[in-house]
Amino acid sequence: MIKDMIFGVIGGLGLFLFGMGLMSDGLKKVAGQKLKNILESMTKRALVAFFVGAGVTALVQSSSATTVMIIGFINAGLLTLKQAITVIIGTNVGTTATAWLVSISGIGTLKITIYALPAVGLGFLLNVLGKKRKTKSIGQIMLGLGILFLGLDFMKEAFNPLEKSAQVQQIFISLGDKPFLAILAGTVVTMMLQSSSASIAVVQLLAIGGAFGTNWQTALNVSIPFVLGSNIGTTITAQIAALQANRNAKRAAWAHTIFNVLGAVIAYPFVHFGLFGAFVLLISPWQLGRDTIAPSIAIGHTVFNVINSGIFLPMSGILAKIVIKMVPEKPSEALVRPVVLEKHLLETPVIALEQSEREIIRMAKTAKRALKYAIEGILQDDRKKLFSVREIEDFIDTFQIEITSYLSALSQVQLSDEVAVELPVLLHTVNDLERIGDHAINIVEIAQRKLEQKLSFSDSALAEAEQIRAEIDQMFDNIITSLEHDNVEEAKSALIKEARLNKMQIDFRRSHVERMGNGICTAETGLIFIDLVDNIEKIGDHLTNIAQAIIGGLQWEGVKPKISTNP
Repeated sequence: MIKDMIFGVIGGLGLFLFGMGLMSDGLKKVAGQKLKNILESMTKRALVAFFVGAGVTALVQSSSATTVMIIGFINAGLLTLKQAITVIIGTNVGTTATAWLVSISGIGTLKITIYALPAVGLGFLLNVLGKKRKTKSIGQIMLGLGILFLGLDFMKEAFNPLEKSAQVQQIFISLGDKPFLAILAGTVVTMMLQSSSASIAVVQLLAIGGAFGTNWQTALNVSIPFVLGSNIGTTITAQIAALQANRNAKRAAWAHTIFNVLGAVIAYPFVHFGLFGAFVLLISPWQLGRDTIAPSIAIGHTVFNVINSGIFLPMSGILAKIVIKMVPEKPSEALVRPVVLEKHLLETPVIALEQSEREIIRMAKTAKRALKYAIEGILQDDRKKLFSVREIEDFIDTFQIEITSYLSALSQVQLSDEVAVELPVLLHTVNDLERIGDHAINIVEIAQRKLEQKLSFSDSALAEAEQIRAEIDQMFDNIITSLEHDNVEEAKSALIKEARLNKMQIDFRRSHVERMGNGICTAETGLIFIDLVDNIEKIGDHLTNIAQAIIGGLQWEGVKPKISTNP
């Protein structure tokens, strides 16, 4: 049984995380501005967001499922941290619906995983056979969601023997008169079962069966600490879901944990002295007995979560600040702020272009940073810098999507001839910067090959790599300066450096072939070095496109006064 449990947990966890990644990536691809606006409008008011979380959770019978979806939305950039926190607070109230179903019908929870296999099959077909990008992305979301729930089901099945074990029931009973230990037990069992609904259902069924004795008030007081513990334990699902997610998703998961832990801390004195149970009896419209112990536990569960939500909902902003300090930005992230493009300024094209310029310059600086870390990572075998490139490249993709959408919206407004001519050039500039980010990722993948094969560049290869790095770095500086100050001369300087890059590519290819022929470098190292040089040269081509656009008239003269663009 132990072996099956371990294997089930490992496999289920792997499927869960893989499905989470697929779903998040699919959401990023398919979620256009319209969906983002809908989600924002639904959750921009805390109370509405709270009811959205409660309603969805009541429908799907799983706070874990709803929380995982919210983590996915944050990871895809569809919800802000504060919006997500208010939705998650609502899920705690929504999850009490399951306890009421157990009380009324005894049928337990709705097994959402029965839809996992059809979701996997249909998602795979849409992803493989779909002709449109949106269709493929929807298929990826369904596939990821199905695999996610399959993983969750494997983990639950692995722990099923514990749920049905008489020994586990005996642990519940023995800890019943020790509220603090009972809370810990409820926490641990819920973490293992991956479902607060399941653990609370076990407590309800134990109480109905008389496991806590026939003094029903005592049985109620015994059950409530386990309920509090289950609320803490259920937060493990969000923590697992956030393992491969972005910084804000991790913060939301911690907000969920803090919210439930502090709620249990606040309620503990009332539970310890029996006041919580007395309050439940006071508001219950029935005589406490075998037939009413389960709905009484459901009332206790609901009261706890409603009061806890009432306390923390107005404090969602404070909670957000706490988790931001708990999960701080990395240095690479701190340099990149969210794209800021005000839609209400679209009716003033001159100011809208000013905003677009500011963000394009920031995008260029971000792309330069990605390239810097990529080259340093491959030359220094620095895995941290290589990992940072992938994070920065996500920011570059966000820049492209937001700026392109903004400029497209601007094109629908009545524009002067000068602005109308400039818009397509701006769009091409944004695309060139995004392609530079892609080449930085190519260098990261080359570096990973070098690390995996434990290869090293020769001293002469390193010297050439440093030389071409210095050249592309100066070329990038020329482009950024020319964008910041409308400086055509800087753009012309960049073109001169591009000619040097082309010559370096030819010379370095030849010299590296000679080194391989002389046995100084292996064939594998030679291919990696040549790939590095080729990618840097291609980046130079994209910078050349921008330089030519600047020389050809991509300037913001007359549009705005000079401003500081330091990130």
